[in-house]
Amino acid sequence: MAYETVIGLEVHVQLNTHSKAFCADDTSFGGEPNTQVSVVSLGHPGTLPKANGQQIALATRLGLALGCKINQRTTFDRKNYFYADLPKGYQITQDQRPICVGGDLDIKMGDAWKSIRIHHIHMEEDAGKSIHTLAPKHSFIDLNRAGTPLLEIVTEPDLRSGEEVDAFMTAMRQLVRYLEVSDGNMEQGSLRCDVNISVRPHGQTSYNDRCEVKNVNSMKFARQAIDYEVKRQIKIMENGGKVKQQTLNFDPNTGVTSPLREKEDAHDYRYFPEPDLPPVVLSDAYLNNTNQALPQLPKAAYNELTQKYQLSDYDASILVEDRETLLYFQGLIQHTSNYKAAANLIINRLLPWKQENKSTLSTFPVPSTSLAALIALVEEGKVNSTAAYQNILNALITKPDQAPLALAQEMNLIQSADSDFLSDLAKEVIAQFPDKVKEYQKGKKGLIGFFMGELMKKSKGKADPKASTEILQQLLK
Repeated sequence: MAYETVIGLEVHVQLNTHSKAFCADDTSFGGEPNTQVSVVSLGHPGTLPKANGQQIALATRLGLALGCKINQRTTFDRKNYFYADLPKGYQITQDQRPICVGGDLDIKMGDAWKSIRIHHIHMEEDAGKSIHTLAPKHSFIDLNRAGTPLLEIVTEPDLRSGEEVDAFMTAMRQLVRYLEVSDGNMEQGSLRCDVNISVRPHGQTSYNDRCEVKNVNSMKFARQAIDYEVKRQIKIMENGGKVKQQTLNFDPNTGVTSPLREKEDAHDYRYFPEPDLPPVVLSDAYLNNTNQALPQLPKAAYNELTQKYQLSDYDASILVEDRETLLYFQGLIQHTSNYKAAANLIINRLLPWKQENKSTLSTFPVPSTSLAALIALVEEGKVNSTAAYQNILNALITKPDQAPLALAQEMNLIQSADSDFLSDLAKEVIAQFPDKVKEYQKGKKGLIGFFMGELMKKSKGKADPKASTEILQQLLK
């Protein structure tokens, strides 16, 4: 029997705020354990929470970017459960009136786009962190993370494979970084997800019970967990059993999921309205201002690059990968209309420079006007591309105030179209390789590239390619 995998995600996004969701504790990553806590985040009796306005602002920004309906009167609730890293014994979250409802995120699968629907987004606080690896018989608790502002993005069960989950999480990380909502660093826990997995026979429209794999912070592990869980559930069903609704842990060392607990339903958490926080009311003007301040979003940027500027899917995908690269490209093409050359320069030269120097494109020393002038030198045939993007560009990095043309002249890299000069070089090349000449004359026309390469070597890169090719073809007849 053929089966279909059905996946829904609960994505947790830690927000770029300086303080926690309901108190002023620091949210910086990497502090000594249990040093970024206070009586409020520890839930001491008599302490009161206060909503973080930045959390509300970032939630609104993400919701508008995803096309969600924003609840203009949104409320907080208490989710009650006991766990060692939950110091208050409950979590302040949103149940009845989450801040964002609906919306969708488009993911790219090969050449096609697929829309993944969002059920809702709610604001909440993070729990602390349990550490089980420091001692064989003890677990340690670090409460620095407790109270950190989170958004939980709950999708509809629209995903069908580990590859789609990977694409969704990649697109979500890209979006939150564009919006400066979160740094999206999965390795630091800023972006992680719970993966709800079920299987059903192909053609069945109803959903079977699902299992939830908790706190996956790597796309590699997510794919492995999904692959294992799908096989496990199919085996149970084919043996006549019924999949139990459970919360699971995934062990990346063994590639196996194991039960943590039976999956809770909403009534198990005994939600009730948070008595210490008033409703948050958002005005029309607030929403309009937030919407107008949104940057160009990744899919719109991709469409612009491929349609308006006629770039390839490969080039466009790299340029929109992060917003800094996109903005740099958009700045560079203010000075040149050779969009392909501008894209190639950024992808092949500037991004490797950024990585090698562990820097940012904004610190690249050569101004965009000089880069555009360098592109023009190649376009006009004054220098060849190798000389331009290796010799001259490297010189510009050390002498960013110099004009590319002046450097080309100083380095003796201006191409020559002098017919006598090129004809002499062509004759030398032809005389040097008589066997290749015979092959060419017998129909192996691709050898023109070989002759051109030899001529360029003799000219030290100064030969004009178009004029040289014409002279070679004439002499080889």
